[in-house]
Amino acid sequence: MKHIIAYIKPHKLNSVTMALREIEGLSGMTILDVRGCGRGFCGDEPRPVEVDLYDFIKHVKIEVFCVDGMVEKVVSTMLEKAHTGLKGDGKIYITGCEDAIRISTGERGEEAV
Repeated sequence: MKHIIAYIKPHKLNSVTMALREIEGLSGMTILDVRGCGRGFCGDEPRPVEVDLYDFIKHVKIEVFCVDGMVEKVVSTMLEKAHTGLKGDGKIYITGCEDAIRISTGERGEEAV
C-alpha cells in the first residue's frame, strides 16, 4: 500500500478530484487547505525575523491511500490535472503504508483501503 500526498494550486482542486473519482477502485481521498512556502520563499533568501501567516502561499493538500497497483494511475492523473506549466504548480510525494485498519469492521491491510 502507498500513501500519496499532493500539494496543488487551489483553482485546480475541482479538476483533480473529479478525475480521481473516476479511477475505478480508488476508495477515497482527504482534502486539506494548507499554507506553506517553497524554494521561492523559503529558499536561500534571508528570512525576515517575523513572518506573518498570510505571507505563506495557499495550496490544497490531497491525501490518497491505495494499493501498489494503482499508484501510477493516481499519480499520472494528478500530474495531468494539476499541471499549469507555471512555477509553483505543487509537489507529489509517495510513501509506503505499513498497515491500514477499518475501524467499523476490523479489516486490515489492502481490504481496509
